[in-house]
Amino acid sequence: MPPAETSIASDERRSGLRTLRRMGPYLWPSRHLWVKQRVVLAIAVLVLAKLIAVYTPVLYKGAVDSLAAEGVPPLALGAVGLTIAYGVARIFTTGFQQLRDVIFAPVGQRALRHLALETFTHIHRLSMRYHITRKTGGLSRIIERGVKGVEFLLRFLLFSIGPLVLELLLVAVILTVLFDAWYLLAVGGTIGLYIWFTFAITEWRVKLRREMNKQDTDANQKAIDSLLNYETVKYFGAEKREADRYDGAMRAYAKAALKTAYSLAFLNFGQSLFITAGLIAVMVMAAIGVQNGELTVGDFVMVNAYMIQITVPLNFLGTVYREIRQSLVDMGEMFDLLEQPADVADAKDASELKVTGGEIRLKDVRFGYDSDREILKGVDLVAGAGQTVAIVGSTGSGKSTIGRLLFRFYDVTGGALTIDGQDVRQVSQESLHAAIGVVPQDTVLFNDTIRYNIAYGRDGASTAEVEQAARDAQIHDFIVSLPEGYDTQVGERGLKLSGGEKQRVGIARTLLKNPPILLLDEATSALDTETEQEIKDALERAAEGRTVVTIAHRLSTVAEADLIVVLEQGEVVEQGNHEALLAREGRYAHLWHRQQADDQTAA
Repeated sequence: MPPAETSIASDERRSGLRTLRRMGPYLWPSRHLWVKQRVVLAIAVLVLAKLIAVYTPVLYKGAVDSLAAEGVPPLALGAVGLTIAYGVARIFTTGFQQLRDVIFAPVGQRALRHLALETFTHIHRLSMRYHITRKTGGLSRIIERGVKGVEFLLRFLLFSIGPLVLELLLVAVILTVLFDAWYLLAVGGTIGLYIWFTFAITEWRVKLRREMNKQDTDANQKAIDSLLNYETVKYFGAEKREADRYDGAMRAYAKAALKTAYSLAFLNFGQSLFITAGLIAVMVMAAIGVQNGELTVGDFVMVNAYMIQITVPLNFLGTVYREIRQSLVDMGEMFDLLEQPADVADAKDASELKVTGGEIRLKDVRFGYDSDREILKGVDLVAGAGQTVAIVGSTGSGKSTIGRLLFRFYDVTGGALTIDGQDVRQVSQESLHAAIGVVPQDTVLFNDTIRYNIAYGRDGASTAEVEQAARDAQIHDFIVSLPEGYDTQVGERGLKLSGGEKQRVGIARTLLKNPPILLLDEATSALDTETEQEIKDALERAAEGRTVVTIAHRLSTVAEADLIVVLEQGEVVEQGNHEALLAREGRYAHLWHRQQADDQTAA
């Protein structure tokens, strides 16, 4: 095996061991006694079921010998009794197996739910830097496969591999005691060759399956990406282009899936070959024993019954091992996700943010999304308590970056950002986020009702509070004019509403949150002039009594701000109110006159 493949295999084994170790606390939690009790009881029932299963062929042998010795009389009580006992034993074996599943099911479902919730919660804790580099479809696929892997692993690792090993050991002991070591050698050799072949081929198939998963994820990502951009696809008449792109991904998936299917056929044939060869060898030895008078017909039947009894789970072993290996790979991806560190994390001694006035101060703030490209280069600015501060500048100057640093989507790489003298890195993210309300340029809504989307601003808000927030955002009258009112569905990402309507719902949601600090990130830049003025009126109401940071491209929307800060290439080049900046005839005045001229030309 090439060094690279050896390294990958070694990493996968370590990853498998890591996965099993990570699963341990879910099966044996320190604080939940009932889980441990159920695990122990399920294993006890499992062992009892296997003991009965292994003894069942002995009853079968007794019935056959009884019938053979007595010339098969119709009312042979010995044979009839043993036959009934044989049937009862089979029923008990099945019954205990089902009872085992019933006992263990709550344990498995608890583990599955807790692990899925932990993964979901962790994804929300990861920073924006992580999310903008990953695709939502890919993340959802990792979680989906990982959770399915947990379910499969819990069921089959505990209740297929473990019981199979126990049953093989018991059968080996019985064959050695009742017959001789040659039977044990034949059965053991068959099992050994079968397991070797199964594991070797399955390891090869895991690589094929990994490639198939990769193509599956890629196709899923392309499908979700295309559907989320439905309007863009239509605008550019790109339906065929998207279909070809998706078909290309599915073609690659089909190619990988075919290789997986062909390898499965080879695996199944090889397994059948080894099992059949072993069965023939053991049955020939038993037949010779019967011919020589050393064994009875019942012995021959019992040996056959044992071989059939172990070949059924052995045939299943190939599938189980393959799925367990794949489950470990899938769960490994999910645990990789769980171990992904958050770029932005609370300090160990993080305190709650206490907003007394809402003063925001940036002291020599430096930041870059990449280490080799600095966006903000020593920014200093102060937004006094209750003031409205506008940050303006050309595209790429770093305006929106300041908003992201304020909300702590990222941490500054130099300097400090404080709120009422408290460094945002030293307070809990939960308290920081609770203190800041954000109205973004493009408000994204949940595919639910208008009521749900406004009420999202504060958990547990009453109907009256939701409607008051809508009135303050000047959208209540529009909502009640709809046939379904507040219960109107807004569609995927709010596409059933216009841009202005979505913005007003977003403002209402933020007003309901009632934060002391408001961040407006180009909240009107994508709207027409009339709608912009209506939204501006709603935002002015929202700003009352709050510290407001407005990030704007259109200078007309911030002319009344208490302080206007002009950014260029990550540096503050000017700051002051509208009149003072115009009088200075610097960068702000240049931008103002140019936008005024553009507006007059457009009119």
